[in-house]
Amino acid sequence: MEPIKLEDDNYCFACGKKNPCGLKLSFNYSNGKLTSEFTPSKIYQGYKDITHGGIITTILDEAMIQAAIAEGLNPVTAEIKVRFKKPLLGDGKTLVEAEITKRGSKLIEATSRLLLKSDGSVIAEASSKLIQAK
Repeated sequence: MEPIKLEDDNYCFACGKKNPCGLKLSFNYSNGKLTSEFTPSKIYQGYKDITHGGIITTILDEAMIQAAIAEGLNPVTAEIKVRFKKPLLGDGKTLVEAEITKRGSKLIEATSRLLLKSDGSVIAEASSKLIQAK
């Protein structure tokens, strides 16, 4: 397999500022933990007034990737496991947290979770295996 050149053209669905349909997430990294805030809108719903699980998964995945990037890595997701704890309703303000839990020469493991800002309850949590892009 030929190496893949990873380039950022600001159209990433999760964090790209030029993508008119994107989530436009921005991240903060401090002391090994990455955070971001997200407030869903109706355009991201699945069932009425419930944020689509694919959007939640995207947020969790992007946070883990960005945590690895913040540590100087060049990762892509090889595997992700998501556990949904409760629905994200309407315009509930959330906080996503992510961190690298294991760093090998080829494999990186990370975790993330999406919390409701109002009470800290867990909406969903994820773990992933990332690999360094060549």
